Amino acid sequence: MGLFKRNPFGHILFLKTWLIRIAGFLTHRRYRYFNQLHIEGSEIIRSLPDTNVLFISNHQTYFADVVAMFHVFNASLKGRENNIKNVMYLWNPKLNMYYVAAKETMQEGLLPRILAYAGAITVERTWRAKGKDVTEKKDVNPNDTENIKIALEDGWVITFPQGTTRSFKPVRKGTAHIILQHKPVVVPIVIDGFRRSFDRKGLMIKKKGILQSMVIKEPLKIDYETATVDEVVEMIEFAIEQHPSLLKVIPSEVLDEQAKLDRERMWKY
Repeated sequence: MGLFKRNPFGHILFLKTWLIRIAGFLTHRRYRYFNQLHIEGSEIIRSLPDTNVLFISNHQTYFADVVAMFHVFNASLKGRENNIKNVMYLWNPKLNMYYVAAKETMQEGLLPRILAYAGAITVERTWRAKGKDVTEKKDVNPNDTENIKIALEDGWVITFPQGTTRSFKPVRKGTAHIILQHKPVVVPIVIDGFRRSFDRKGLMIKKKGILQSMVIKEPLKIDYETATVDEVVEMIEFAIEQHPSLLKVIPSEVLDEQAKLDRERMWKY
């Protein structure tokens, strides 16, 4: 690899390699020692083509989720079986790997801007601004969808189709449009435990000893000739376990919060 070889977005691959190595070494203990990351489905990662793969996942923190995926994907490609032991799997990382992130999030400070160089495809959210939902939605920037197309043609893309870290929010139809237009291999991922172990941004450790989990599922079987946007949206919601019908199963964080309130009430009344 030449020192100044670049990817389709103009990023120097030599710099990206070292950025992933350094960030990976610094964050490895967050998933291996401070907390334990339970992984399922690493064999699926090794069976995927090198390009036109779209990973869809639920979302719990701004950065910790995708950093964990970089660890798991690279470890799996280096033959690790559902574990991230020996961080040297990052010495020659997969460089054609990208993730979709909100532009305003990646511009908040120096660290997010550095992390963006590792592979962020920044998009302007049409439904949310400055941490709040907006009533007058903006038009989709055509450059955003074009960049996702370029990234899929070059390699793998990670996206969080709900566009928020809050559970059971609707899946955005834009993801379904991208799937039907570009026909990628769509791999669902379900994560848990990140919200309890990290702060909302995923930069600070909030609690140690938390069991984090990442389940990589078999690619979705989509009939690209007949499937509609609404059908794909529903398929995504079930695949990442965020369909409204699953709300009857109370999330563990809700139960934990209720137990905390009950303990407080014991002393107050």
